[in-house]
Amino acid sequence: MIRLFVRHNVAGYDAWRKAYDEFDEERGPMGVRGDAVFQSIDNPNDVTVWHDFDTAEAAQAFASSDKLRNAMQQAGVQGEPQVWLVSSS
Repeated sequence: MIRLFVRHNVAGYDAWRKAYDEFDEERGPMGVRGDAVFQSIDNPNDVTVWHDFDTAEAAQAFASSDKLRNAMQQAGVQGEPQVWLVSSS
């Protein structure tokens, strides 16, 4: 299993969460097997999400997709997100 982590700041969590939930229909067909959302205790607009994939290739394709990039822009993501991949052992 490959886990993709993304951390970014958003303009407003509620609007971002609505857009994130609406994008759920796209995530499954793009290879996402599981996901979770976390907010910083100190700043609720500092959001970290993880998504699970079967392969690193699927995770990288998801992370670099135009669909995801557009959804993030519309959701109010600010600046460049921090993105990293890990594998379970």
